[in-house]
Amino acid sequence: METPNKVKPESNPAEAEAHIKSAHQILKALQEKIGMHPEIGSAITKLEMALNVLAIKTGGVL
Repeated sequence: METPNKVKPESNPAEAEAHIKSAHQILKALQEKIGMHPEIGSAITKLEMALNVLAIKTGGVL
């Protein structure tokens, strides 16, 4: 059985990073349009944390 922490060869961290960055930009733009909202702020924070986890798991090779 494979451990969940192990990166699968077919997974693409760079693609994941691109999706996270895109979502981050969309949420930031939405936040600028509607103003500060706790749920949007929380989503942005979670995306930033996910990006940091990816960077750590890939040794910064994103």
